[in-house]
Amino acid sequence: MGFPNMPVLEVKNMRAGYEGTEVLKDVSIEIEGGKGIVAVIGANGAGKSTLSKAITGVLPLKSGSIVFQGREISKFSVGDRIRLGISCVPEGRQVFPFMNTLENLKMGAHLIENKELIGRNLERIFSYFPLLKARSKQTAITMSGGEQQMLALGRAFMSNPSLLFMDEPTMGLAPLIVEELSGTITNLNQAEKVEIVLLEQNAQLALDIASYVYVMEVGKIALEGTSSALRENEKVKEAYLGL
Repeated sequence: MGFPNMPVLEVKNMRAGYEGTEVLKDVSIEIEGGKGIVAVIGANGAGKSTLSKAITGVLPLKSGSIVFQGREISKFSVGDRIRLGISCVPEGRQVFPFMNTLENLKMGAHLIENKELIGRNLERIFSYFPLLKARSKQTAITMSGGEQQMLALGRAFMSNPSLLFMDEPTMGLAPLIVEELSGTITNLNQAEKVEIVLLEQNAQLALDIASYVYVMEVGKIALEGTSSALRENEKVKEAYLGL
């Protein structure tokens, strides 16, 4: 649960990368509970996905710290971070293509032993995505991009996250599907009390639904502020909104 007035997540001076290439360069961000969706925007290659992978444990840190609900977790395994309440909807959805909808969703609950809890989680997901219930036996590879994105979100939600990273969830989706998904993301944040970090190239969308926004450029936080403040920032207008 953390402590009163303590941020849900504090990342300080994070450095991380791949095979000797440093991608994240002294990155610090903070997620406060109950303050709405937080977005990280930036061009392709800015370091957004690397940030998500480092916080969720897929990628080890070179230096820096990650404090989640008052606990330093930078040495924790991916599984331990999931058990604590950190989950991720990965870029490109990455559903299991030859498993059906129900099998994919249950993969998100592989660390939960309580079958009743798994059942309750399934029903909650189906309440948000009735289509997934109707197509519970459909193989993921036969689904549209929007349906696969629903499935990826539902799978991440099966682990009971309190902090959920969504990496480019609207990439390649039709505008109407993006609008529907945006509403669901907002609803999950508000109704389910899940803190959501949205990693997006779509700056307009991020500024529309997030309350606080970080701007990443070449592995560093270049700007940060409320969405209303950044919407009026001349650099953001020119570089990300085309104004």
